Amino acid sequence: MIINHNLNSMNAHRNMSFNTTQTGKAMEKLSSGLRINRAGDDAAGLAISEKMRGQIRGLDMASKNAQDGISLIQTAEGALNETHSILQRMRELAVQSSNDTNTDTDRAELQKEVNELSKEISRIADNTEFNTKNLLGENGFDGKFHIGSNKGQDISLKIANMDSTALGVVGKTGADQTLDTGITINALTSEAYTITYTAAGDEDAAAVSATTAVVDKDAKTITVTLAQAGGDGTDAGAITGTRDDVAKALNATGLVKAEAANTTDLATVAADLTLKTTADADAVANAEFGINISSQASASNAIDTISKAIETVSAERSKLGATQNRLEHTINNLSTSAENLQAAESRIRDVDMAKEMMNFTKNNILNQAAQAMMAQSNQQPQAVLQLLR
Repeated sequence: MIINHNLNSMNAHRNMSFNTTQTGKAMEKLSSGLRINRAGDDAAGLAISEKMRGQIRGLDMASKNAQDGISLIQTAEGALNETHSILQRMRELAVQSSNDTNTDTDRAELQKEVNELSKEISRIADNTEFNTKNLLGENGFDGKFHIGSNKGQDISLKIANMDSTALGVVGKTGADQTLDTGITINALTSEAYTITYTAAGDEDAAAVSATTAVVDKDAKTITVTLAQAGGDGTDAGAITGTRDDVAKALNATGLVKAEAANTTDLATVAADLTLKTTADADAVANAEFGINISSQASASNAIDTISKAIETVSAERSKLGATQNRLEHTINNLSTSAENLQAAESRIRDVDMAKEMMNFTKNNILNQAAQAMMAQSNQQPQAVLQLLR
């Protein structure tokens, strides 16, 4: 018998320490609900579950992104709904004005409403915003909705310019000015059109007048042929560009000079320069700039112009509706994916409470038993005292 080393007590102590540690881990898992509380619990499982958590949170945020995208689309579509209503009213006015039971005075009053409705279309386009982003204005909206948890998982949406100029329904906003040359500077302006001037001969350009004006509405071009009288053989050739550019070029070449009695310096009126012949003012104005219902012919033409604008808005709304439906399906798919991935992550990370309670009970009993055995083993060396009697 030895007393320096109580091996039975040491063995009981070792087992009790192990059981105490296991009982502590079981209590930690039961109290947190997680099987993995630190990397040491399951190193590989921790790495896998953290990657899954990133995917799950990414999918949840992608679903929110898609919902924000739907909100943006609904904002734009709601504005276009009102644009549609305005265009329908403008078409109604054009149909009314095309009837010759109306006098010129009546048509002038109808034109006033058309002008204001046209302004409202542009105002709606300029002021329709989502989170300060303009949706329908000059540059429209061109962006991406990120609808996935990883890089590049997005869809694009482009909303076209929906103001009155883009739709071709600009109203008549001012009075025409007829100059001595016979050239009319129209108050209906549009930067979208290119004006081409062609010199009609090799004569002096000091006396110039517009003799013909050809308008190509689809191509957005106006060709004005200038007849020249008298001269030194100067030929200005063809000048193409914006209104301002053409006016400056004409002034620089001397094709139009302020010094001649029957000419005007076009550079002085470059800001509003749109040329047409006075002989066919109404037809040209309607073809160039959108809506003019001040005569029977122009009102009849306006019906077709407005109908095309309605079709343009309809196509844009249809595209928005299709994208919204797509995003709604996207949200459903994201929710399903996140749910399934959450279930997989739970199997790795979450603890089985029943199983862990079983382990806790087992370790707790073993711990109590180890304590009892340690107490018994500590009594064994006292038997040595019997030998000393």
